[in-house]
Amino acid sequence: MPLDKYAPQVANHRRTQVAILEGAKELIATVGLKKMSMIEIADISQVSRATLYNHYRDKDSVVRALCESETERFVVLARESETAIDALEKLSIQVSQDLALANMRKTDPESLSMFLGAQEDRLWKAVSAAISLVVPNPIAAELTLRWLIGQALYPLTPTQSRQQAEAIINSAHL
Repeated sequence: MPLDKYAPQVANHRRTQVAILEGAKELIATVGLKKMSMIEIADISQVSRATLYNHYRDKDSVVRALCESETERFVVLARESETAIDALEKLSIQVSQDLALANMRKTDPESLSMFLGAQEDRLWKAVSAAISLVVPNPIAAELTLRWLIGQALYPLTPTQSRQQAEAIINSAHL
């Protein structure tokens, strides 16, 4: 029996998950995390409620999966960058311009602070490990992580992102 027998089902499962997570992110950006419901997530994702609940048990599990997906996206973005400065600039711009984070700053700063301060969480550790690949100096890597977290609360312009990324990388090499 060929191993790819279930490939179409796996692909469909992945497309459904992506639609759900994109829908959840859009809802966070528009109505906020607190006001977002599973019914709204199903509706905006164009999946049935049963399908949504087959993938995620509750809103917290959707949000957790969204955080994991965004973490993976950031890691790939950093790894695919040509230089360390480019990696930090891209990450900075992504964080600073994220509409979901922008709305959370206004509507749900407590949850945002909780997410950003979860240093023992494996997502924090994954982002930290990715930054360590870009900024090998451990102290500079930790400062870089905190610099990015700060932008979730106080976003930078693209110009500031580039300037500060250059300053971080240049100072890390001293």
